[in-house]
Amino acid sequence: MSGSILVVNSGSSSFKYQLIDILTERRLASGLVERIGEELGRVIHTVSGTGEQQDETSFETPIPDHTSGFALMLNAFGEHGPSLEGNAPVAVGHRVVHGGARFHQPTIVTPAVVRDIEDLAALAPLHNPGAVQGIEAARSAFPSVPHVAVFDTAFHQTLSPAAFSYAIDAGLAERFRIRRYGFHGTSHRFVSCAAAEFLGRPVEELNQIVLHLGNGASACAVAGGRSVETSMGMTPLEGLVMGTRSGDIDPAVLFHLHRKAGLGVDELDELLNRGSGLLGMSGRGDMRDVIAAAESGDGPSGLAFEVYLHRLKHYVGAYYAQLGRLDTIVFTAGVGENNALVRAGALEGLEGLGIRIDPQRNEARSRIARVISSDDSSVTVLVVPTNEELEIARQTLACTGRKGGLRADGRPQSAESASVVPEGLPSGRLL
Repeated sequence: MSGSILVVNSGSSSFKYQLIDILTERRLASGLVERIGEELGRVIHTVSGTGEQQDETSFETPIPDHTSGFALMLNAFGEHGPSLEGNAPVAVGHRVVHGGARFHQPTIVTPAVVRDIEDLAALAPLHNPGAVQGIEAARSAFPSVPHVAVFDTAFHQTLSPAAFSYAIDAGLAERFRIRRYGFHGTSHRFVSCAAAEFLGRPVEELNQIVLHLGNGASACAVAGGRSVETSMGMTPLEGLVMGTRSGDIDPAVLFHLHRKAGLGVDELDELLNRGSGLLGMSGRGDMRDVIAAAESGDGPSGLAFEVYLHRLKHYVGAYYAQLGRLDTIVFTAGVGENNALVRAGALEGLEGLGIRIDPQRNEARSRIARVISSDDSSVTVLVVPTNEELEIARQTLACTGRKGGLRADGRPQSAESASVVPEGLPSGRLL
């Protein structure tokens, strides 16, 4: 079966897209349409070549709405390739951040589904409205193919009531849908399956801790391919220290700041989501800048880095206890894949739990999956690049009932396409 899947990740003022070939799982093109609704918008369209070769085109023009943005995207495909006639999308997959408790799996988009996503905007006001705009614009641009919503929260619908419930008034919790939903689920699912594929073992046999560390960050305990615990909560604010988000904090801090500093609800929301985390502590939201400043002697940056690692180690220990047995720890996303200092610091001192990193393996830079633990570590520590777009494409194809090169079970079809080519695996040791 020939054709492609178009993957769309839409926000309120921008959307990203990828065109992925069904048979090879190769990315054919990608792009960004941003500054929608501003005086001047921008379109970046990148055509993938052989190896790492890419042909990028960018231009600026007014983009009044998402529908106009999709028209510009189609023009970019027509002018710069690849041809959508020769690589016709058989379906469009949409990333939707919040599916609440309603959506447990990828879902064909219907008017009723759109209404449900709109209704859940109360739980994700920064994300779901943009997703709806992208869905509606994409359905206008591609009216004859199925559209599938893939939810960040769906992977975590396997959490037990003990894991997803907050200890507040039960009636209020039910009325206002207050519970842990978890996020980054598409990444956690892809990475946990890719790690199992790399190790040559069924994902159903493994207990894993996946650490998705980017500007947003979350931890997930995965038992037998199922999410059993995750650090983000009703919103993406809870859990680990992030670039601009506080992560875990005593709720009474908010009452104190309201009473003593006079901060209102919107100001507190802005503080915790956009003015806290690494940025709030150090004035720098990028981990690379924080580390550089800390190494040059900047005290606030050094403390921010220590707090970041302290919180990471806290979650690793807690999830080890929840799982009872641990086979592997997996680092992924921008910081997790590329920052050896974070990986080493997060697991330092855990040798008593059988977790030992090999310094040379950890420092080696690579874009493919690899082992960074020592040969005598009873827990295998991996770095596995995430690929949320490929996971969305796989789930989209599976949801439509079509058959192709994209696997329906979420595991990599090939080492090349999933970036899980073995590297550094100790001989004879498949843990």
